[in-house]
Amino acid sequence: MNAERGPIFIGGLAHSGKTQLRIVLGSHPEISMTRRTYLWRRYFGRFGDLGRPRNLDRCLTALSRDEGVRSLAPDVDRVRREFLTGPATYGHLFGLFHQHHAERLGKRRWGDQLGSVERFADPIFESFPKARMIQMIRDPRVAGAVVNGRRQRPGKVGWETAIWRRSAELAERNRRRYADRYRVVRYENLAAHPEATVRGVCAFLGEDFLDGMAEALDEVRFDTPAGEGGAGEPRRSPAAFIEGHAKRELLLLEYPVPANLAPRGSSSAIGRPIDMAAMAAGRAFGTRHWPSVIGRLR
Repeated sequence: MNAERGPIFIGGLAHSGKTQLRIVLGSHPEISMTRRTYLWRRYFGRFGDLGRPRNLDRCLTALSRDEGVRSLAPDVDRVRREFLTGPATYGHLFGLFHQHHAERLGKRRWGDQLGSVERFADPIFESFPKARMIQMIRDPRVAGAVVNGRRQRPGKVGWETAIWRRSAELAERNRRRYADRYRVVRYENLAAHPEATVRGVCAFLGEDFLDGMAEALDEVRFDTPAGEGGAGEPRRSPAAFIEGHAKRELLLLEYPVPANLAPRGSSSAIGRPIDMAAMAAGRAFGTRHWPSVIGRLR
């Protein structure tokens, strides 16, 4: 295997299978998989141009105090020295922390699990042209707003519909832009056909599927709430709301929807005012925070 294979990023929303996939990939003897270092979400662009010594000092001080970064047991002085020999980018800096951690573990390749890392696809692929990004996604009628029919707080369905749609839009946009470097994996496929799905992920990453990974798969667990799959179950009003406002995205990701589904914007698809307001707020939040923050450095 080529030692120059790029890093691996696992993203997606909560309860979408990120952890299960990370555990299995991390069982590979040559891959170091970390989680929740929050480097991209907390620090990308935060200190301005890292080519300026004062900004680099401030950034390294903050990183050295961060609990998630400390879990990598970094040698900050070494990071600084090696950073100064390369491009003054956040990607280069973040990569050194992970690369050094993998080296200490005797691994040749590193990866990181971080929720919603897909929104940083542009700067990540700019920094790591050989990177591979996997975005986990799950039927929103089960994953967030509707779980076993439990009562949800007012507006939760609308908010989570907006956030899921934004995630689905990023999945479509990123896999078009980055083609063979970007893979969208459905939770349902991983849960129903774990070995076949992970074998496909390994092929995407250019890695062999090893016996230890099969053993790790035997240990991970997948939750399967009642009603998963959506279209074949009795319609609940939250599920109907999601279908009414996310039909296009559901179909693009090959999730079933009722054939007679009311079009988006029709009276039967609108839902309660509080969910409509929450969805509008979620869309505004996503527009502001999700597509990418690469523009702040340009």
